[in-house]
This record gives sequence, structure tokens and C-alpha cells, in this order.
Amino acid sequence: MDTADKDKAAGGRLAVGDVGPEFTLHDSAGRKVSLADFRGRKTVMYFYPAASTPGCTTQACDFRDHLNSLKSAGYDVLGISPDPEPKLAKFAETEKLNFPLLSDVDHAVAHAYGAWGEKKNYGKTYEGLIRSTIVLDGEGTVSLAQYNVRATGHVAKLRRDLGLD
Repeated sequence: MDTADKDKAAGGRLAVGDVGPEFTLHDSAGRKVSLADFRGRKTVMYFYPAASTPGCTTQACDFRDHLNSLKSAGYDVLGISPDPEPKLAKFAETEKLNFPLLSDVDHAVAHAYGAWGEKKNYGKTYEGLIRSTIVLDGEGTVSLAQYNVRATGHVAKLRRDLGLD
């Protein structure tokens, strides 16, 4: 196993050209959603730490407000967090979110995509969700991988990086 494979096996970051790991999670309504459901479409998956917090609300509403332009460019959007389904349902309803929010309570998908790992905050080191965005092409291959993204202004930067502006 080479270093890149070891990194991925240990939850390392994905890079352009990697195949996005398959998954099935439940959405805010309890329905099963699989990555395979999006085959043939480009998919933006953004990982966020916690529903209804200021930064995550800003980011989710930014995706909500730009969803039509992303969809018209052929992109679907999935928000993934460690929150349980009822918390996601309340978040989606309160903020009128118009894309699926997926519950990754055991962090398995975040780990597989390199969005779970060591974080530092106020001098303390701990394991947690790393705000990240992974874009897959229609075949499930990573076309863009961004880690440690900022909540504010992220969608505008993402649109520029995807050549949509």
C-alpha cells in the first residue's frame, strides 16, 4: 500500500482524480440516500460541523440561495453533518433549505472523505469535523477537493473555482 492509499485508508484527504467512496446515509426525513443515486450528475458534497450554529447556518443558506444556479450548471448539492435526523429536519425547516441534509452520526462518511480529523481551537487539540467541500463528476471521481473552508463566502469561491462565474 503506497502512502496515498494509507492516507485514504486512515481517513486522509481526497485529491482530484480519486474515486469518491460510496455511501448510504439517511436524510432529514429518514429516507436512505446513496451516492449511487447521483451517478451521471455532478455532485457538491459539503461537510459542516453542526446544524443551526451561526457559521453552518450562513453556509447552508448560501447554498440554498445559489442552488438554482448550481443545478442549472448540472450540480446537485448534499449537506453532510454528524447531526441526527431530527436536528437536520428542524434545521431544514427553519432555514427553508432546498437540498438534502444527510446524517453521518458515526462520522464514517466524513472520515472516508478526509473531513474528519484533528482540529485545534483555543489551544486545544481534538477530533472533529473539518469544514470541507468535495465535488464529484458524474462518474463519481473527485474534480475538486477543498478542506478547512470558510463558511462565509464559500459558495462564491466554489462557483469561481468551478468556472461558473
